[in-house]
Amino acid sequence: MQHPDKMIYYQGDMKYTQLSIEEREKIQLCLWEKKSARQIAKELKRSVSTISREIKKNTVRYHGYMSRPSHQRALASRKSRGRKDRLKNNIIRDYVISELKQRTSPEQIAGRIGKVHPGQSISHEAIYQFIYSQVYRDGWGLLKPGHEDLRSCLRRRKKRRTRHYSRRCQRVLKAPGISIDLRPKIVDRKSRIGDWESDSVASCDNKPGINTFLERKSGLVFITKLADKTSQATLSAIKSRTKYLPKELKQTATFDNGSENQRWEELQMQTGFKCFFAHAYHFWERGANENTNGLIRDFFPKKTDFTKVSFEKLQAVESNLNNRPRKRLNWLTPNEVFQKELNKFNIQINNTNLTSVAVAG
Repeated sequence: MQHPDKMIYYQGDMKYTQLSIEEREKIQLCLWEKKSARQIAKELKRSVSTISREIKKNTVRYHGYMSRPSHQRALASRKSRGRKDRLKNNIIRDYVISELKQRTSPEQIAGRIGKVHPGQSISHEAIYQFIYSQVYRDGWGLLKPGHEDLRSCLRRRKKRRTRHYSRRCQRVLKAPGISIDLRPKIVDRKSRIGDWESDSVASCDNKPGINTFLERKSGLVFITKLADKTSQATLSAIKSRTKYLPKELKQTATFDNGSENQRWEELQMQTGFKCFFAHAYHFWERGANENTNGLIRDFFPKKTDFTKVSFEKLQAVESNLNNRPRKRLNWLTPNEVFQKELNKFNIQINNTNLTSVAVAG
């Protein structure tokens, strides 16, 4: 007959039992006698790891290992064992899963859900826990039977949650143009429309990539396929995507120190943008653009050959990013904020002109 406090569990082909109160009392007695975990395991015919884990988990400072409190904690934990329904209801669960598959981040989902489903709420931490609960040992084990692995829907696609570490700065190079130190301070506050950041996303095998041109206040981004890696291609890309913008939306443009940005003086004369350059390796000075490039890499990982990526695919990714809710925008989308700013100037722009993906060169 099975002991009432002794539960049998199966893992694969192995059968094992939880420690009983008698075994825990024996552990306590052996520890009083200064016996090692290996000696205790031999007497109880248990594995050394089981005994070591039990002692480590339930040893209290100044009091040592206490059998009965340890057993009570084990019984309480046993009651909550099994699948935890981490999302509150089917409405939230279906919305979260659907948005994750659209590459929406947990934080964006948590901020937006109240607008889409009034009265519903969920924290981004609960969403992360839900994602990793689909896998044994919170991502360290195999996928649970009958569950869906949603880790691939996250931007970083990490199998396990890890800490973030900062990069080291490298040697400083001289900017090819006007320093960001001379840029108007109003640009830092993101309080006006018309301040932009530009960058290039590299392709594989030294092939032409794409240019990203991002408006700082709204987060609206233009993704343009480059014909080659010359500065002329970058110049043509920005001109083609901004030619329909009125002068009110062409305040400043900030670049990095790449060779593709050497024709900045021509850009100033032909478009009206005032061009500035960030300090070498100070990626945080163009943080919005760098973050967006990271989002683009979610769709086009490193070693992507952009020469083989269709215009339709680039347009779909651009549309996805411009219609994705953002925390700093109070969960509005870049398109919504951009259009709101256009309305302030009574400006009407054909959306087709803004969203078409051009080939520059």
